[in-house]
Amino acid sequence: MPQPLIGVTTYQEPARWSVWVREAALLATSYVRSVERSGGIPVLLPPLDDLSSVETVVGRLDGIIIAGGPDVEPSRYGAQPHERTGTPSVVRDRWELAVLRAAIDQDKPFLGVCRGMQLLNVCRGGTLIQHLPDSVGHEGHAPVLGKFSRHKVQVGLASSVGKVLGEYVDVPTYHHQAVDRLGKGLVPVAWAKDQVVEAVELQGHRFGIGVQWHPEEGDDLRIFQALVEAASAPSPGQ
Repeated sequence: MPQPLIGVTTYQEPARWSVWVREAALLATSYVRSVERSGGIPVLLPPLDDLSSVETVVGRLDGIIIAGGPDVEPSRYGAQPHERTGTPSVVRDRWELAVLRAAIDQDKPFLGVCRGMQLLNVCRGGTLIQHLPDSVGHEGHAPVLGKFSRHKVQVGLASSVGKVLGEYVDVPTYHHQAVDRLGKGLVPVAWAKDQVVEAVELQGHRFGIGVQWHPEEGDDLRIFQALVEAASAPSPGQ
């Protein structure tokens, strides 16, 4: 069977290369390498203004990763911005929500990473904690600015994530927001010591997973391998 095509969403930010400073579609190469090392072919999905192509784009892919990034626009879950909420990427929110909805409608395997998990929750009607230290009383989920930290996560063994990772896993972390009220059909399946939800699964979807950590920043490829495996399998009805 051919290697599956795994679409990975990108940032849209000003960037510098050579003599140029231009707006660019950006993605950390750790995502690309993680997909490649797991047996998939990464395909970058920059945010598009025209959403009419979303169904076609998702239909041509075998799996999707919604990458990490800036805070989700609070108005999308009925909230006013917290003073510590970062500037949202409106174009990314719009594009990636459309990609997620299409992936759900088409039963395409997908993985949401950090922001990707938060966006999945918003997509399903859930809400977010806008500044986690206000709720948990510490900054252990992002202790050093611009540097990934690590902490342990407990996973429900009966879940899909638990079957891949086991009951305990040490994960790379960098986030100041988290799931608050869960969206429709989402089940929490992993937790940090402070009970912050660290992974969710979409009920009834053949592989619909969000993780709050950054698996692309570590050496544990198991969650990417599981995504690639699911993307390689024939969809139901084929």
